[in-house]
Amino acid sequence: MSGFVGVLVSDPWLQSQFTQVELRGLKSNYLSAKGDSGHVTVGNLPAVMVKLKGLHEVLTEEEISAILNASYPDDNHEMDFEAYLRAYLDSQAEAANKRGSVKNSSSFLKATTTTLLHTIGESEQGFFVAHINGYLGDDPFLKNYLPLDPASDDLFNLAKDGVLLCKMINVAVPGTIDERAINTKRVLNPWERNENHTLCLNSAKAIGCTVVNIGTQDLVEGRPHLVLGLISQIIKIQLLADLNLKKTPQLVELIDDSQDAEELMGLSPEKMLLKWMNFHLKRAGYKKTVTNFSSDLKDGEAYAYLLNVLAPEHCNPAALDAKDPTERAKMVLDHAEKINCKRFVTSKDIVEGSANLNLGFIAQIFHERNGLSTDCRKISFAEMMPDDVLVSREERAFRLWINSLGITTYVNNVFEDVRNGWLLLEVLDKLSPGSVNWKQATKPPIKMPFRKVENCNQIIEIGQQLKFSLVNVAGNDFVQGNKKLILAYLWQLMRFNLLQLLKNLRYHHSRGKEITDVDILKWANNKVKSAGRVSRIESFKDKNLSNGIFFLELLSSVEPRVVNWNLVTKGESDDEKRLNAIYIISVARKLGCSIFLLPEDIMEVNQKMILVLTASIMYWSLQQPSEEPDRCESCVDDSSLHRAASEISIDDTTSEKAPSDWEDGSLTASFISNIASDDAISETSEIENGSSTTTTTTTTTIP
Repeated sequence: MSGFVGVLVSDPWLQSQFTQVELRGLKSNYLSAKGDSGHVTVGNLPAVMVKLKGLHEVLTEEEISAILNASYPDDNHEMDFEAYLRAYLDSQAEAANKRGSVKNSSSFLKATTTTLLHTIGESEQGFFVAHINGYLGDDPFLKNYLPLDPASDDLFNLAKDGVLLCKMINVAVPGTIDERAINTKRVLNPWERNENHTLCLNSAKAIGCTVVNIGTQDLVEGRPHLVLGLISQIIKIQLLADLNLKKTPQLVELIDDSQDAEELMGLSPEKMLLKWMNFHLKRAGYKKTVTNFSSDLKDGEAYAYLLNVLAPEHCNPAALDAKDPTERAKMVLDHAEKINCKRFVTSKDIVEGSANLNLGFIAQIFHERNGLSTDCRKISFAEMMPDDVLVSREERAFRLWINSLGITTYVNNVFEDVRNGWLLLEVLDKLSPGSVNWKQATKPPIKMPFRKVENCNQIIEIGQQLKFSLVNVAGNDFVQGNKKLILAYLWQLMRFNLLQLLKNLRYHHSRGKEITDVDILKWANNKVKSAGRVSRIESFKDKNLSNGIFFLELLSSVEPRVVNWNLVTKGESDDEKRLNAIYIISVARKLGCSIFLLPEDIMEVNQKMILVLTASIMYWSLQQPSEEPDRCESCVDDSSLHRAASEISIDDTTSEKAPSDWEDGSLTASFISNIASDDAISETSEIENGSSTTTTTTTTTIP
């Protein structure tokens, strides 16, 4: 199985858009377009593309020809396979726009909302616009453009510069982006727009959005279905941000005793919201259980009971007695408005059972009045989750990485979601096409425990074929939720992905030398020195790193225009160090690095995360055409790469004892996350201009 060679595409982002089954089918279709000349041209593609599933039901041959001619006016232009794949994506997106209807609408309740077939109804678009007007109306920059008109293209036109999307991310998860790194001139040039969108996409990944089907050019062009897909995810993350025990410890009131705490922590935010709603409905005497955000809410009764128990001072008994659902929905909205829940939904939305809008409405009620209290509960939050602090960073890194792959299943909690084995089988099939025997796999929901064990046993078998170290590891360990073994397996899986991605790099710097943390250190010092600067670090635990100056000089060395030195402090006080650290993370993402570390990691010189950041910058730099091979001191060949991946560690003989989570390699996941997310690194650091691709970065403009 490990010897299987799938259809490979040199552009990692483009490869991530398709499964191997799809690629093989498209390759066959592409080859069938060759005529007697043995070449594929723009002119002979429409006749074969119109036969493809998803296109022939919607587009005609003439419409496909028009789509192709928009990018390639010359019918005799020769198309390689990658150009054909991009043309197919454009055609599929056009088919989605033409098909666009409520029936084919994708719900942002689903995980991978940014699919090529994602369409959103007018009511949802209106909700998004109202949400933006409400939360960003007072923003110093955006107030000149708000409020937006939901009936116009204002939203898509404003999104083209990237400022709006970056601001929305900061509203959803405050502090994600250093706004000093956003280009906020009234008129931006193409380079500055591209920087904003690169920063946006990498930051969106850092808060948990799935962006595998969105590129910077899509945002620059303001493609409605993709812009709305990203906005819907950002808003969803904002609305559900507090629905966890860390942000809202009062949620312990939803459980009977501390033994249920682990189960509660494993719930997705949506399920947590339903559990909260049913908790209050039970208190109010409502006899039914709400299991979804659609059909169970159409009659409005659940809303009436919920608001009566949460805001009894505004109680309206008439809402319960009303016979007409629309009339009851109107009274529900009147009641909600009295507790500061703005009218982002209509009575029609409730009666029609719009899942997206109902979720948003209930989340808004939760934020304004959750009705929870821990006064009568003596459960210690710290006692409920004794090991959560130790593994939260690793779990988050794996979760973001897996979700970035664009597989069908969405990860809410790694330790819970891998227990039936299906998730990891999907990941394995994505990373090692053909390795999974789907005939021996069982798809969830799985009632029989032994079926879960069978899935997990196959995971172990595939891992062994991929040369993973799995001594004394059995499938049942995953079913039982053994966190240490799950982390160890995922780390090796991410390392395997790194090897595959490096083999497909367009620019090879292989010189038969193993790469270690020492090589990365040498590269960083040499890069800074080559730029004429004097900073130098002795190791990744060098305390001088805490002020952030070295990293800013390194970033400036790989791309001189990316750092605005007018915004850099001397890093003498803790406040100045924090400002620099926050700026470093945003500048690195703006450059094209997909990273997940925190400002504290830089300030405290967390040697593991320092290594991660340096390696990410190095990886991005080595992909640029300007990088000279003879200046890279950490070039490797394929045979040494596997050993090198396991040797990037910290020398315990010269530093304090590394924690156990670093010893088993799990914490290094963030490093691979940087590399694994190379679709953002390679794709979002470029602007396509005609048939050429230009690397782009520019000096940050002070807001």
